[in-house]
Amino acid sequence: MDLRDSAAESAFREQLRDWLAATLPTVGPEPAHTDWPGRREYDTAWQRLLFDAGYAGINWPKEYGGRGATPTEHLIFLEETERAGAPYVGVNFVGLLHAGPTIVTEGTPQQRGAHLPKILTGEEIWCQGFSEPGSGSDLASMRTRAARDGDHYVVNGHKIWTSHAEVADYCELLVRTDPDAPKHKGISWLMMPMDAPGLTVRPLTTALGSAEFSEVFLDDVRIPVANRVGDENDGWRVTMVTLSFERGTAWVDQIVDSIRLIGELAEIAKKVTSRDATAWDDRGLRREIGHLAAEFDGLWAMTKRGVTEAGTGVPGPTASVLKLRYTEARQRLMELGARVLGRASLSRADIAGLPASEWTKERINSLSYTIAAGTSQIQRNIIGERLLGLPKER
Repeated sequence: MDLRDSAAESAFREQLRDWLAATLPTVGPEPAHTDWPGRREYDTAWQRLLFDAGYAGINWPKEYGGRGATPTEHLIFLEETERAGAPYVGVNFVGLLHAGPTIVTEGTPQQRGAHLPKILTGEEIWCQGFSEPGSGSDLASMRTRAARDGDHYVVNGHKIWTSHAEVADYCELLVRTDPDAPKHKGISWLMMPMDAPGLTVRPLTTALGSAEFSEVFLDDVRIPVANRVGDENDGWRVTMVTLSFERGTAWVDQIVDSIRLIGELAEIAKKVTSRDATAWDDRGLRREIGHLAAEFDGLWAMTKRGVTEAGTGVPGPTASVLKLRYTEARQRLMELGARVLGRASLSRADIAGLPASEWTKERINSLSYTIAAGTSQIQRNIIGERLLGLPKER
């Protein structure tokens, strides 16, 4: 593993930094977290800037409108945009990181031509219709049913945690097309228009007061068979393709952000006082901050290793390890921040010159990290069974 940039990678990094420095001052302030039309407009405007500059779909193949960047260049892009404070992919993360790459790999020429250009320019927003009430982490136990009726599927069911359904144009939808097949065998992957008759979206309000997740109810929704990606009943394999695309870079922005927050926490600890001493005077606290700094440094090196392995065509078995260790370390970081901030950690607004709002928001967000994208229990099962060769859980 080479942790240093090559000459070409250094040139790419400098070019990107120059573009970010020139472009970010022209981007207006983020809209309120409850203003979903505004957030769609904001995020898609940023996506159009990326597209015009040649950075949209940076790791997509050139023949489908991407840049054809190497895994390391992709990592550099994610690292530099996060450090510069650039907008994240936002409301179209499903289209750019999941649905689009799946269509690139598994879609027909007609499907690629219809959807990929619009995803890259920000014209088409996607959401994800995978999880269902009662299914938990057992995604394959879904019960949403799609019955074939000529050239259409008639879909009935209920999806939950449908990210950005409130602004989406299409949904990557998992349905059961053969209820008599073993649960991993009777699934299909469909592209569902979000304006289809019979579809109802009900936003779910989070603890932070935002509604980026929704419940989606499907009542005799008709979806053309031509919207199926892959073969009928081969949807589980297609889904594994979908879930594999973020491997190696899934947590880059948040690891970079955590390294920044550790430095910020050290500075906060030097300001917060109690009984004529600062929090930083506590040797135990300094030790905890040092341990977290070392852990995130190790996670960053693990990320680079995974990207390097992907560049050689040999994917490393580190995705579950990285996800497990990162999410739990992030929670520890947020809990430590709450201890340092003290009563200020209960405020959703900055108070007494302390950045309480960000730390409070991220602390609440961190509670979901060990559940989303596969619970910690699921990750431990994967590590135990697939990496350590332990017997499968009964």
